[in-house]
Amino acid sequence: MTLLADLLSTVFERRIRSDAAARLGDRKLPDLARDLIGTSGEMSGLALARAMLDRYAALGDDDRLAFFHFLAGEMGVNPEATRAALEALDAGQTKASYRAFMEASEPPRQELIRRLNQVPGATGALVEMRADLLRLGRGDEALMALDLDFRHLFASWFNRGFLVLRPISWETSAQVLEKIIAYEAVHAIHSWADLRRRLEPQDRRCFAFFHPAMPSEPLIFVEVALTQGIPGSVQGLLAEGRPALPEAEADTAVFYSISNCQAGLAGISFGNSLIKQVAADLSAEVPGLSTFVTLSPIPGLATWMEETGEEAEDETHLRQFAAYYLTRTKGRGSAPRDPVARFHLGNGAQVHMIHAGADTSDKGRAQSHGVMVNYLYDLSRVTQNHERFAASGEISASPEVRSLASAAEKTLIQE
Repeated sequence: MTLLADLLSTVFERRIRSDAAARLGDRKLPDLARDLIGTSGEMSGLALARAMLDRYAALGDDDRLAFFHFLAGEMGVNPEATRAALEALDAGQTKASYRAFMEASEPPRQELIRRLNQVPGATGALVEMRADLLRLGRGDEALMALDLDFRHLFASWFNRGFLVLRPISWETSAQVLEKIIAYEAVHAIHSWADLRRRLEPQDRRCFAFFHPAMPSEPLIFVEVALTQGIPGSVQGLLAEGRPALPEAEADTAVFYSISNCQAGLAGISFGNSLIKQVAADLSAEVPGLSTFVTLSPIPGLATWMEETGEEAEDETHLRQFAAYYLTRTKGRGSAPRDPVARFHLGNGAQVHMIHAGADTSDKGRAQSHGVMVNYLYDLSRVTQNHERFAASGEISASPEVRSLASAAEKTLIQE
């Protein structure tokens, strides 16, 4: 049945492409977009959508940027129509007045994006289109307004209810494994042998979220080490030739790498759901696990120390400055300056332990002088921590981390 369905889908897709090529000639993208918005026929709509996606894929950056400007201009909200619909709604909310307001306040480009998404493979193509928009439109307010429409639709299409959590193992298809190697953003995977060391031993796990419309494209994945106790060195976790820990002896699950895979899904959060789902699944699979922590980089520490003119005399001072940086320094508004800290604290984690000499790679030394941090996911407290952080910016930190931060504060005041 699956083979027959795939065959029919392939035949149908070829028919759409053939019809589109024969009927639409060399018409430009804006003309096709206007026609797609105006059409009511299913087959003609599919042909137009297919033609638009194919022609967009063949464009260079200049023409893609021109298309985005067309969407931002001609296919934006009509203020006059929206204002009139709002006045009618204000005069008396009825089904008709509310529908009229909804139709007037939604820009036509949102409906265009929905119609483009009708054809096979369109979801992935639209994710790539948004990646182009973010890359080409940075700093252009009109294009960033257009991006809000993509983001609004993607937030619905990629909500947790549609995502599928799949374990990644050495037996996973080579197509997916190649993408895990390519998308790894925290600790580079240098070879297939390196990947195998992260997937095959009994004390290693990897999980990824997938979307049914993009079954071979991981959206985000997490690599996990099962350990005894909380580790303080990523090189120790990834060492070649290390003995594997028997699963039954593990008491700690360490999330040591979390990588977002799709640039076009920036701002669509999956990490919170991923960590909590993986923790729940591992708890059921490995009953001896009692602790769930990360071993995370501190990507902005070295830059902050350089900006403030701080130089650590020894590893103790490094840990103090790291604790202060993570718990006291702010970025935009009241949020922590460090992006990884914002992510985990927003998920309800605690700044738990800080380790000097934890990442001795060139990247680790450059971004944090080798310092790393454990964020603790206490499943009984993550909701409370999250709510306090969201409401008032309160950061959950262990007594040890608070003590280190206070020591750094005294040093900074003296200077």
